[in-house]
Amino acid sequence: MPNDLQGKTIAFLCAPEGTEQVELTEPWTAVEQAGGTPELVSTQTGEIQAFNHLDKGDTFTVHATVEDTDHGRYDGLVLPGGVANPDFLRMQPKAVAFARSFFDAGKPVAVICHGPWTLVEADVVRGRTITSWPSLQTDLRNAGATWVDEEVKICEGGPNVLVSSRKPDDLKAFSQAAVDAFKAVV
Repeated sequence: MPNDLQGKTIAFLCAPEGTEQVELTEPWTAVEQAGGTPELVSTQTGEIQAFNHLDKGDTFTVHATVEDTDHGRYDGLVLPGGVANPDFLRMQPKAVAFARSFFDAGKPVAVICHGPWTLVEADVVRGRTITSWPSLQTDLRNAGATWVDEEVKICEGGPNVLVSSRKPDDLKAFSQAAVDAFKAVV
């Protein structure tokens, strides 16, 4: 895996508060270990406050906002979960548009846990097969997706590769599948 992502930059879209810390840090580390450059994108400058379930975790520095960047700068997108994170993002039109732009551009997206809520709002899951935290299955089905209960699901039946996982226990498989999807970008 070393240098598989050399020269590639991967966006991690997170709300100012509520991201599940391990769902940010483990894929971030996987991108770095593969030679890529992860960048934290949010709706505000400064730092985001991550959480370990319901307890405050660490803070992380924002590299760019959805206002001052676009998909053209990145080779792929990661959407971590945490209940509050995607719930906030789906109410921010520019964050939703940022996520949607990766689908429009055919760039890979990796999403875990509650993260698909942002994709439901972006109307990009219709006709796709995806997994998530189990409580999102009705939302995803209502948005036109086929929901499956799998450790990691790689869906290539759309304009881009969509990698999804259910929960923190799936992070090893999720991180590897995400790196594999990102390294395939030409």
